[in-house]
Amino acid sequence: MTTTAIAPSLLAATVQDLRRHAPFSAMDPSQVEWMASRLQLAYFPAGATVLEPDAGVPEWFYVVKQGSVEAGGAAEDSVIKLLAGECFPLGALLAGRAVANQFRAAGDSFCYLLAAEDFHALLEQSAVFRDFCTRRIASLLEQSQKAVQSEYALRQDEDTRLERSLASVCARTPVSVTGGTPLSAALQAMHDARVGSVAVTDDDRRPLGILTLKDVLSRVTLPGLAMDTPIEKVMTSEPINLPAGATAREALLTMARHGIHHLLLVADGKLAGVISEKDLFAIKRMSVQGITNAIANAADIDALKLAGRDIAALAHSLLAQGMEAETLTELIATLNDHLTRRLIDLEAAAAGLSDTHWCWMALGSEGRMEQTLATDQDNALIFSGPPEAKTEAARERLVDMARRINQGLDACGFPLCKGLVMASNPKWCLTADEWRAQFSRWIDSGGPDELLNASIFFDFRPLYGEQALAADLRSWLTAKVQGNPRFLKQMTQNALRNVPPLGLVRDFVLSEDEKHPHTLDLKLNGSMPFVDGARIFALASGQTATGTAQRLKQAGQALRIPAEEIVSWVQAFHFIQLLRLRHQHEHERQGLAPDNYLNPDTLSVLDRRILKEAFRQARKLQARLALDYER
Repeated sequence: MTTTAIAPSLLAATVQDLRRHAPFSAMDPSQVEWMASRLQLAYFPAGATVLEPDAGVPEWFYVVKQGSVEAGGAAEDSVIKLLAGECFPLGALLAGRAVANQFRAAGDSFCYLLAAEDFHALLEQSAVFRDFCTRRIASLLEQSQKAVQSEYALRQDEDTRLERSLASVCARTPVSVTGGTPLSAALQAMHDARVGSVAVTDDDRRPLGILTLKDVLSRVTLPGLAMDTPIEKVMTSEPINLPAGATAREALLTMARHGIHHLLLVADGKLAGVISEKDLFAIKRMSVQGITNAIANAADIDALKLAGRDIAALAHSLLAQGMEAETLTELIATLNDHLTRRLIDLEAAAAGLSDTHWCWMALGSEGRMEQTLATDQDNALIFSGPPEAKTEAARERLVDMARRINQGLDACGFPLCKGLVMASNPKWCLTADEWRAQFSRWIDSGGPDELLNASIFFDFRPLYGEQALAADLRSWLTAKVQGNPRFLKQMTQNALRNVPPLGLVRDFVLSEDEKHPHTLDLKLNGSMPFVDGARIFALASGQTATGTAQRLKQAGQALRIPAEEIVSWVQAFHFIQLLRLRHQHEHERQGLAPDNYLNPDTLSVLDRRILKEAFRQARKLQARLALDYER
């Protein structure tokens, strides 16, 4: 390894280079300048060892500047490739230990080096930097997300569209300015052309940089720069570019690998075009607003069936574009809510229930706003209003309406619940007093098995009708649970039955079931430990949220659980949800019924590593449950 100090004349360029990448892009500029002034630049020829376990505690913090560094063992499938802007070895520096894997240059590479003592000083100075370095699961997740984007970008279209040249995809003349152009003129050019970026070239049209609307906010608006500032002061220098003859497939992979949304196209070294991620996905992308408008205007079940298929198609498309699990599951649930409300609208008008106050309640994953691509119905009704003598007559009319709604939802792609936990079951169409009595039986005298089956009812959420009925029931339930250690203990014992499938010898304990051999049940053994734990924490602390992540965050504060534990649990839960979505997406792509049974051998080394860590976090959550409520 040969190192040289960063020359003062290159300090500004180094700062600009660092600020192209997380976490430096979000840090205070003065902190990045402080870091840059202390950096060394090291060159590693291809194949050279950068770090190894025998070297002891690392003396440097590394940021890949150019080229790539491979981390892992000798086997090709155990290697993780670190590209420009990626940092290492965070875990070893934070723990004061040797690295666990060997790091070597994949090709001729350059790295910025920051002395270990300066690394720890920067941790103290910058909350953004400290948060980035200590979110170990999140750092892994970000790497996984890049791989997912690359994988699904390739799979989203199997036709020749992805093999088309970028020149044929990008038909319009690129918007560009020359170096020295003031910001006002560059922004005006973007505005006039209605584009999200402007290329910067020299007088011979050779690319010098690029400025995007996203850059304008962080580099111009927030710092309050004057509009006569030359554009080269804020542009991204040395922008990523591809030959105009490269394919759309290559562009998708390049964008995913570098975490960017615009590429410059060059021909004979000169600017030939600018292509955006939006250009590549435009033909596939479906509008959320378009779906909601279609649902709102649906006049019959056939129109809603089409909307149901559109929701599924949009979910697949957004998953392919790299949307994270938390946002995607909430989006799916929100659109499903719209569809369900419209269906209830159509059926309620003919139900003759003007003398009855009622509310349709979502239960289970829908109640938690955590629906995936494979979800059945879980719903119930709460009502009040008619005199006692007419209660049964009102129930009959509600059940009759609910039967049509449940059948309609089934036609729209939401299968009937095999356990009959639906509003069309008279057992779950109850008055407000009957619901209180039912919850009282579960809380005061319910056995373990009964509580296991009843757990999804504690996730109820009002969806349509007199929402005050459900809100009052939630307030009553929250107060009822308080100070009932027997109930919390039994709920905890049920939750602890479901042990995360981590093995002592192999990575995972796999199913021996004949129907799903050599698999992990990502729902039962993956997400459910977090769902069950979050529910218990919420009930114990009097929180009214129904979503798992919301429950963990709110209850964590109320119960004084360390914030870093909560963050790790939430991230682990969302990663398992992402694996469920990806697995279901792949099944549907192959024409199979989506399920939750994953063969871990199909995962990359990186995703296996994150899944093991996610299961470890589930065990930690269960250990806290046992400590707090099992006694």
